Amino acid sequence: MKSLHPKNKTLIHSKPPGRLFNETWLWMVLLAGVLCASCTNTKKVVYFNGISDTEISNAIDNLEPVIQKNDLLSITVSSPNATASQPFNTAVTVSTQAIGYTSTQATGYLVDQDGFIDMPMLGRIKAAGLTKKGLKESITKVITDNKYLLYPVVTVRYLNFKVTVLGEVAKPMVINVPDEKINILEALGFAGDMTVYARRDNVTLIREEKGSRIVKRLDLNSGNLLSSPYYYLKSNDILYVEPNKQKVATAGNTRIWLPAILSALSLAVVIIDRLTR
Repeated sequence: MKSLHPKNKTLIHSKPPGRLFNETWLWMVLLAGVLCASCTNTKKVVYFNGISDTEISNAIDNLEPVIQKNDLLSITVSSPNATASQPFNTAVTVSTQAIGYTSTQATGYLVDQDGFIDMPMLGRIKAAGLTKKGLKESITKVITDNKYLLYPVVTVRYLNFKVTVLGEVAKPMVINVPDEKINILEALGFAGDMTVYARRDNVTLIREEKGSRIVKRLDLNSGNLLSSPYYYLKSNDILYVEPNKQKVATAGNTRIWLPAILSALSLAVVIIDRLTR
């Protein structure tokens, strides 16, 4: 349809209503497709979705970790006679350098491949398989049975208590835990939290215990995690956060095909524009 400008009589082309409707509809479909491809279900990215106000007991069995081979321990022995206690506190300096770790020097007792530590005057003592409390009682018994000290006080601590967080988190890292107590939420916080592409309903926990590896799948969308025996982490635990399907698709064929699809849709709009003139 043509019209003349009242002053310069210039021809002005206006689009037919049907053609304008077709173009608008196509662009709306294109925009909706892009928005749908990028939308995320908020229920899948919320921790403890649906949990109500409640009180959960903090009494969790087997929270204290078991000493394993290659653990580095700090062991101090004290008594009313400080001079007599001194020979028991001559630990060796051990390098904790490893691939990906910062090289540091620590004074302590390294649990060897047979599960033993070597202490001055006491000799070889079995450590692997015991808790800190169990090793403390074992050392105390050897001292008192041999009448080395009166009223000995033995303290055992980990020097290499660490957990590892990998996968779809902001900062994958190895976390050193000086106070020997950390839960899953704290570990994820140190790692910068999970990204929006993380599967919160399928986080993998790998734990070494008594010579075997335990693999446990955890659902962080469920409030049951708060009462789970796996809520608190143990030394050498590994958390792996799995990416969701959207992240996998983005890293795969979608990255290649999406530009082609958008170009094809644009070409279709142009062709329909030409045909409806």
